[in-house]
Amino acid sequence: MERPAWAPHGIDISVPSVSRMYDFYLGGSHNFEVDREAARKAMEFMPGLPKIMQANRAFMRRAVRFALDEGVTQFLDIGSGIPTFGNVHEVAQAIDPQAKVAYVDHDPVAVAHSQAVLAGNDRAVIAAADLRRPDEIRDDPDVSKLLDFNRPVALLLVAVLHFLSEDDSPHEVVATLRDALAPGSVLILTHATRTPTDRDLDDDMRAGAEVYRRTTTPLTLRSVPEVERFFTGYELLEPGLVPMPYWRPDTPPGDDIDPAVLTGFAGVGLKA
Repeated sequence: MERPAWAPHGIDISVPSVSRMYDFYLGGSHNFEVDREAARKAMEFMPGLPKIMQANRAFMRRAVRFALDEGVTQFLDIGSGIPTFGNVHEVAQAIDPQAKVAYVDHDPVAVAHSQAVLAGNDRAVIAAADLRRPDEIRDDPDVSKLLDFNRPVALLLVAVLHFLSEDDSPHEVVATLRDALAPGSVLILTHATRTPTDRDLDDDMRAGAEVYRRTTTPLTLRSVPEVERFFTGYELLEPGLVPMPYWRPDTPPGDDIDPAVLTGFAGVGLKA
């Protein structure tokens, strides 16, 4: 397999990456055939995957605007992926040019492209770190230099926690991050869920998850109560934990909404 010039050396381009699959779903160009093949396989079971990713991004933009309205101007986006149009720093700094954004990802491709995109932006950084080791994120020199953890921070965990298995102690990881944040901080979160009310859709979700088990980062589906536990220590704001299109939409979703989009739940919490 020929290695494109933009691909960092030292990464295995024969194994699909969830970051590059995500990029493919969003119409990006920083993915390999192995990623596209895995993405297309997952779409055989869930044709709505690109719409799910788009709904994730749309929720993220609304939540970032909400955080700014609350006076929060610092953002920590963990599992940020490959930069595409409408990323956190673009949304936040378009509203408040003084907003600061620290991205974190463990995928070398995502880190390399973030560095290129953020070149010359002294209010945004990318750190190579793993969500499974939250203390290293807080202590990362670039993150700690940019963000003041004595002031409120908007923590974004968008479409990332379902890539942590139970062996990774995900609720403890989120609690560690919470404890590092000042009062007034905001948790912005989405997660793929099981859908017990729709057996066919739930079967499709499980089949799609099996495809991800062959990537570098397998997918773990959780129930809505399991996802709600991530908000322990936060006030879960209205309308609560809901399907992504229903979290404070700019316009109400229509009746023709793709059911697959409703498998991703979103919520925002405020730390007292």
